Amino acid sequence: MNLVNLESVSHAYGPRPLLSDVSLGVEAGDRIGVVGRNGGGKTTLMSVIAGAVRPDSGRVTHNRGLRVAFLSQQDSLDPAATVRETVLGGMAEHEWAGDQRVREILTNLIGDLDLDAKTADLSGGERRRTALAQLLIDDHDLIMLDEPTNHLDIEAIAWLAAHLTTRKSALLVVTHDRWFLDAVSTRTWEVVDGRVERYEGGYAAYVLAKAERARIAQAAEERRQNLMRKEIAWLRRGPPARTSKPKFRIEAAQALIANEPPPRETVELMKFAAARLGKTVYDLEDVTLHAGGPGSGPLVLDRCTWQFGPGDRVGLIGVNGSGKSSVLRLLADSIKPDSGRVVRGKTVRLAHLSQELTELDPTRRVLESVEEVRKYLQLGKREWSASQLLERLGFRGEAQWKVVGDLSGGERRRLQLLRLLMDDPNVLLLDEPTNDLDIETLNELEDLLDGWPGTLILVSHDRYFLERVTDRCVALLGNGKLSLLPGGVDEYLERRAAGTALTARVATAASAPAARTTTGTITEGPVAGASGGTKTELSAKEERELRKELNRLERQLDKLTDQEARLHAAMAEAASDYAKLGSLDAELREITAQKDTIEAEWLEVADRLGD
Repeated sequence: MNLVNLESVSHAYGPRPLLSDVSLGVEAGDRIGVVGRNGGGKTTLMSVIAGAVRPDSGRVTHNRGLRVAFLSQQDSLDPAATVRETVLGGMAEHEWAGDQRVREILTNLIGDLDLDAKTADLSGGERRRTALAQLLIDDHDLIMLDEPTNHLDIEAIAWLAAHLTTRKSALLVVTHDRWFLDAVSTRTWEVVDGRVERYEGGYAAYVLAKAERARIAQAAEERRQNLMRKEIAWLRRGPPARTSKPKFRIEAAQALIANEPPPRETVELMKFAAARLGKTVYDLEDVTLHAGGPGSGPLVLDRCTWQFGPGDRVGLIGVNGSGKSSVLRLLADSIKPDSGRVVRGKTVRLAHLSQELTELDPTRRVLESVEEVRKYLQLGKREWSASQLLERLGFRGEAQWKVVGDLSGGERRRLQLLRLLMDDPNVLLLDEPTNDLDIETLNELEDLLDGWPGTLILVSHDRYFLERVTDRCVALLGNGKLSLLPGGVDEYLERRAAGTALTARVATAASAPAARTTTGTITEGPVAGASGGTKTELSAKEERELRKELNRLERQLDKLTDQEARLHAAMAEAASDYAKLGSLDAELREITAQKDTIEAEWLEVADRLGD
């Protein structure tokens, strides 16, 4: 059953069209993730579908009696109402207390809030969670959520994903949390250049499908470029030859030139050289730390001993309020431990990205803000100015002269990252770096961090980003210790669900005299020496056989890659022979399918070898 239909919908803010002649529908049971760049029209599309915004043209049709719930990025809670009144309305206590679904919503979203507190006294994050709980209490035909994971920790995000997949309502969700998208969505819409491109599957399927579309588009572009080169060469022959050609040939060549696409607007982050680190980065020795200062606030660390070594890539996990940001501030020397000491390596060049943006002077211009760190940066044989780097990060033309105080949250985050990276650090402390960044920027940031050789300590509720850029995870489980998680986020959620703060591995290590730790404290060398998992031991014969198989598969891949290149070249030469192009394209698809199969086999063998 069709719930909502959009027919030739267009909408613009000022001169910029966000939706151009969009036609689509939402059916009962759909679970759709909406992605796209910040400012690209995602929220506008949601508002139009919900009926909160009337489009400039086109028609939006709702099924009769449709019950729609829309969580926008700005809540409309009554400041005079209590949390109880807002979420539960007039529901009697015995009524909601006897409903398991309602109890789960309250426990997982607002379990830490006083139900009798006024919503006016809540923080922004608490108000957001209250609004989400209010929405989920009722039954709806269509649930629309705009950035629902903001202000939720990893545990709450996992619960929300599981909850949404069990509801019968159709779901439309905008989020930059790619793990969440994969967990809840069965279809993906990408809002780009006023269009809505539709893909089957969640985020991972969307990425693969988009890559395939890009491959096909690239082949088509190569054919077009080949045609264009031939036509331009023909046009540039001598005047006698040019005047003897039919007019339509000249017009066709001019059309090819006119259709030359503009350079792609991609956000690029430079890979800055890291200063050399010594053996010591951070050593925590019997450190005790309270979040509010010595003896005040929640206990974060209790006589904890830990080492962060060169090249470590560590994700720090814990519920909101567990003290993750306090640990980063401790390492950044912004706060002091209650007792114990923090030994910092002499060669450490630190960059600390906090959740606050207050370190950016709101009165400065964007370009001035970067130039006060460094005006020029030598990369290889080329020297880049601050202005050139800003342009590559999306601050083009007049945008470089905008006042920092007028920037959006995403723009300020990008500016802050650039300032930090230009200072050439070798240790990065990142506290929620994904806030306000769109998926394209996140991909670029991940690509940067993939090749960055320093020590990285990351706090993030974006599970996809966390698992993508770190090698191992460490948790604050409320017992004052740093607990290693060989199983990553999954192990963290299992421990939280079981109410267990220690694994058998840690308990065994703690009982060993050589470990020099108290129960729950992990004392190791640099975290880089800790294993992120176990590998099945292979006999010498098994390993030889697997390596032979790996070499065989690699040779097959090389042959198929060569065949693929030859087919691409043949398709470019046969640009005007559509029959031959069809035959070559069928052959290319067969080669590509073989290559995908062999790559999967190669990955399986490599995984068994541990390569």
